[in-house]
Amino acid sequence: MSIRWHSWVFPIAMIFGGPLYNIIGPRKIIWVAFVTHLIGIISTIFADGFWTLLLSTFFVGLGNGTVEAACNPLVADMYEGKLKTQMLNRLHMWFPGGIVIGSLVSKYMTEASLGWQLQMGIIIIPLVIYGLLFAGQAFPETKAEEGVSNVTNIKAMLSPLYIFMLLCMALTSISEFGTTQWVEPILGKAGASPLLILALVTGLMAVGRYFAGPLVHNLNPTGVLWTSALITTIGIVLMSQSTGTMVYVSAVIFAIGVCYFWPTMIGFVAEYIPKSGAFGLSIMGGMGMFSTSIFQPIIGGWIDDEKRNAAARGLTGDAMELAAGQEVLDNMAIFPAILIIAFGVLWFMMRNKKPDHQQDETLVAEQPQL
Repeated sequence: MSIRWHSWVFPIAMIFGGPLYNIIGPRKIIWVAFVTHLIGIISTIFADGFWTLLLSTFFVGLGNGTVEAACNPLVADMYEGKLKTQMLNRLHMWFPGGIVIGSLVSKYMTEASLGWQLQMGIIIIPLVIYGLLFAGQAFPETKAEEGVSNVTNIKAMLSPLYIFMLLCMALTSISEFGTTQWVEPILGKAGASPLLILALVTGLMAVGRYFAGPLVHNLNPTGVLWTSALITTIGIVLMSQSTGTMVYVSAVIFAIGVCYFWPTMIGFVAEYIPKSGAFGLSIMGGMGMFSTSIFQPIIGGWIDDEKRNAAARGLTGDAMELAAGQEVLDNMAIFPAILIIAFGVLWFMMRNKKPDHQQDETLVAEQPQL
């Protein structure tokens, strides 16, 4: 219940944080995130029942959503051109990177017989670090200060291109988060170590995002998205058929495919639909988080159906779980397969289009000199 509650609070906080970015600026939103994270961590440690735990989860989700609502447009405001997408990839490397670090710390603390309260409390360390990093920093001028309002954002968000990207965001998100959530228990039945699978997938995603620069500059965002959709589809199909060592190979291919999805989608919108602003970026991210809540019950239904089918074939135990899970993974390959077509069309339509700021520079350069 608390996890599902978090999955709704997170995107709602992002969506409301977007327009607030134009009104109060990133500095205040980041400090709201800091305070709500602190309240959430402390209240979780001292929770004494269902309702106090639910409230603490609310504050953690609020902090997670507001920090992303502030940082995505903050990075977009700080950089121009393809640097937006490159640096957004570097920002988002810490989402999978944090999972790697957190899972390893939790593993060692568990082996040292340290309780969950201490493991939850360790999160205060990165919280204090990001608070100190932001303290006293000069923040870039927001688009609102340059005359861009939420009304301007909404007009840009009603464009066919933005709506198309919004639909694609739902599919990229479920391709990444939906598959990742199920791949560990499924592939664990195929003889793989769930912890090693988690480390492989999230570790490769972090490294890939950090070194995204050359890829973004050579392929541009549309090329990166199309290539990611192709590799992700191959990875999921391979995972639906693999056992033994090939499980790790297919997980590596999957990780390479999905690692660029989320930050490159945000970067594309920042580059090619800049007037959507912080509001547009927050709605895009919110759609990504909402899609997991929308599709997960569907995937759960597939799991139940395939278990019944496997049981009808006489399978039991791990064999039944593996057969059902691999059938579901095969079904889930349809999400990135649709994106291969969608991003192929996007690449064709955008192949000669420059980001808006480059078009403005070209127009200025072409003006006759007096």
